[in-house]
Amino acid sequence: MAALRLGPLLRYVDREAGDTATVWVETNRPCTAEVRCEGGDSGGSSRTFQIAGHHYALVTVTGLRPGSETAYEVLLDGQRVWPPEGSRFPPSTIRTPAVGSEEVRVSFGSCRWAAPAEGEHDPVGPDALDTLAMSLAADPTAIRPDVLLLLGDQVYADEISKATRSWLAARRDLREPPGAEVADYEEYTRLYYESWLDPEVRWLLSTVPSCMIFDDHDVIDDWNTSASWLTEMRATPWWRERVLSGLMSYWVYQHLGNLSPSELAADELYAAVRTLPDGTDRLREFTARADADPACVRWSYRRDFGRVRLLMVDTRAARVLEEDRRAMLDDAEARWLREQALEGPGSYDHLLIGTSLPWLLPPLIHDAEGWNAALCRGERGGPGGRWARFAEDLRRRSDLEHWAAFPASFDQLTDLIAEAGSGPAAPATVCVLSGDVHHAYVAEPDWRGAGGPSARVLQLTCSPVHNSIPASIRLGFRFGWSRTGRRLGRFLARHGRAGEPRIGWRKTSGPWFGNQLMTLTLRGRSAVLRLDQARARRGAGARLATVLERDLTAAAQARPALEDNPDRSPAQPEPSPPGPAKSSPSGD
Repeated sequence: MAALRLGPLLRYVDREAGDTATVWVETNRPCTAEVRCEGGDSGGSSRTFQIAGHHYALVTVTGLRPGSETAYEVLLDGQRVWPPEGSRFPPSTIRTPAVGSEEVRVSFGSCRWAAPAEGEHDPVGPDALDTLAMSLAADPTAIRPDVLLLLGDQVYADEISKATRSWLAARRDLREPPGAEVADYEEYTRLYYESWLDPEVRWLLSTVPSCMIFDDHDVIDDWNTSASWLTEMRATPWWRERVLSGLMSYWVYQHLGNLSPSELAADELYAAVRTLPDGTDRLREFTARADADPACVRWSYRRDFGRVRLLMVDTRAARVLEEDRRAMLDDAEARWLREQALEGPGSYDHLLIGTSLPWLLPPLIHDAEGWNAALCRGERGGPGGRWARFAEDLRRRSDLEHWAAFPASFDQLTDLIAEAGSGPAAPATVCVLSGDVHHAYVAEPDWRGAGGPSARVLQLTCSPVHNSIPASIRLGFRFGWSRTGRRLGRFLARHGRAGEPRIGWRKTSGPWFGNQLMTLTLRGRSAVLRLDQARARRGAGARLATVLERDLTAAAQARPALEDNPDRSPAQPEPSPPGPAKSSPSGD
């Protein structure tokens, strides 16, 4: 008898007609997966496809009513398998917006270690996704996100739990490379089971739509840091299987659900995999091509939520690593991002650019990464010289590989944001949504005189969902925003002949450390930002504590003074201002 191994995950919900959604499942055998909605007027079914002995289906649900909330069940070969008998959670539902609805609520974060089993001590504190799920389950009438953006490191291929280590040790000799890290597709499936079978997270993902993008730990720490790093990795006997398995599992578990039904229908790879008895070889050929020539694939994608445009950008696989033409995005990817951001002037009120790596970092760290990039390309002593060798070693040890480490790409993104945010049809806000750095903050740029965009531009960084950060790194991030840190950064930039950035910026809120989620509530041309942290309750359980709530577009906040803020701890939330609170990888 067919059984549900993982899911359901509610992925895409149509924002235009409000009548379509997609639901992803993994099953234990070939079967027909069906989503049947309450009332019987809506639903859908799909035959599973097979990858590496595992069976999956992405079911397109049609016939939904705009502006409704509909409970659904999952059936396999006609037998109900979801919700499970005796579930302590409310029914999984699909909420569709009313046609013309102006309000969109977007929650986002990154970096999630799987939570330990129930009853076990959690050394890094409550999981923000678990805590959100418990809050929503306790009050089915509570306002929930319209979409959850997971901005990278959904699984950790190189930092596994004790339980997964024991599972791996029973499968192979961990004294052989890659040791206590995942090695192949089967081991990647273990990571997704451990993360997404968490009861709270499983229910949350079944009822809140999600968009996802990878970051480094989905494959390996500092994935694609530099050309020399990649050369060394490709010389190891285990790397090829690791990277192909990482991309294959990402395509199955994360990427497919990012696409709309029309994009899925046009995707040649998806069509081929579904028609083959076993799609493993076809998918493996595709990922091998993607690894060899990243420009032949686009993992980035666009989603429109009414008058809110989301561009999720691949900042890992799309890199150009040669030092003489180093870029965060290859030419095709950069061209796609520009086209999507500028298409239809006046057609959106808010532009969200989802990039796992922050655009605006603490100034000291930004300048240190630019200095390091200059040394690596030979500004001091030439390519391959002593300074370049030192800088490459430092780049790897210190994770110096954000936008600032690709200076031309940083400038290109800055110019694009200014152009998209300017003119009579400019949006109200342009927000860069990021994670990666295991803390949260808000930063705002200053275009240094006339010529800046009329839109409010913000860097919104929120991380981790469930992870930790050493005390020394916390101090380093705080110091990076200080005046002394800025002066040290400018000294490094001068040594590397890096020049002045064309914009300045300041931290206007934060930093906050803890397990957390940010939420943007976008209504018309207004935008309200909230930061919630997961806090342990006395005795047992956890709650979400709001540490920041700010109207980003209130007249009084249109252009805050860009001054150094004192660091604020989670126990001292930032006061609210006056005003209301509350493509397809088949190739280009």
